Amino acid sequence: MSQFDYIKDIAKFGLENNQSKLMEALGELIEYSKNSRKINFALQLQSILKDTIRENSAPALTKVGSDHSISRFEDRELNELILEKLTSEYRLENLVVTDGVKGELEILIKEHQSYDYLKSFDLPVSNKILLHGPSGCGKTLASYVITGELKKMMIVVNLGAIVSSKLGDTSKNLAKIFRRAASEDCIIFIDEFDTLGKIRDYNQDHGEMKRVVNTILQLFDYLPQSSMVIAATNQKDMLDPALLRRFDASIQFNIPDEKQIRALIDLTLVKGNYEFDKPRSLNKIVKASFGLSYYSIQKTLITAIKRSLLENKDLALKLRAVINMDKWLDLVKQEQIALSRELV
Repeated sequence: MSQFDYIKDIAKFGLENNQSKLMEALGELIEYSKNSRKINFALQLQSILKDTIRENSAPALTKVGSDHSISRFEDRELNELILEKLTSEYRLENLVVTDGVKGELEILIKEHQSYDYLKSFDLPVSNKILLHGPSGCGKTLASYVITGELKKMMIVVNLGAIVSSKLGDTSKNLAKIFRRAASEDCIIFIDEFDTLGKIRDYNQDHGEMKRVVNTILQLFDYLPQSSMVIAATNQKDMLDPALLRRFDASIQFNIPDEKQIRALIDLTLVKGNYEFDKPRSLNKIVKASFGLSYYSIQKTLITAIKRSLLENKDLALKLRAVINMDKWLDLVKQEQIALSRELV
């Protein structure tokens, strides 16, 4: 189809007041314009469409006519899809990652802090972010850092409630969450995002899987740039290629190396009055921690501190914790054994 064909369809459906077909035709024209390298025109159309959707959907989230019982029902139904709504005090200095990952997060945060400036040049802001990598390597913490740096509200999606066995309900549930984010200019956080891609593997027909993916693609396109969606996954390869292409930024998190392990230890101990009973054992513990996640390493250290405190209450009364390095090393070895079992 040519651009004129899309415009004729838009005029036809507009005159017929066929809202669903009109939106579909507009979406196709936007996609056609992007593929034809008419980027500014596509962005302008997309911005108009987003603003319209936002204006039309926002009142429905708080009130439906004068029937407050319907409003309360919809609020209750929506709340079941939300695991948590939160603000965050975390900042970039609370996150231990590679310099590359921290640099990408800094750029992303700076873009949103410069939203009005970039908008004055008709430039888009990256607001669809994929965080991927092994479990326990900082993806969730990074989402809290972004939320804290931008001083926004974050909606943590209850994925178990979102994914439904009823035909079409998963798509409807996703749309409700995105409408809420659009109306409140907040951040959506979806952990285990690959679950949406795995729908095809769990007794769902191909049509339902395609419908969910298409819904996500449309919701991504119409999400206002002042809002953001952060998706996290341990299994990036499970995601539909069309979804992967739609993310503005894809940031990979990895297992910590020696530099990051030491930085994590320093960060964990920075606010306490701690000392090691065998300081020279630290190098041995760091080497024994290779291959473990940030979460596992920090867990062993905190557990070692607690056990050391409970066994030396006299020293604890002096507000000084002497960390038993042998106990810490044993905990690290236990984590390595547990990890090796998981990999078998």
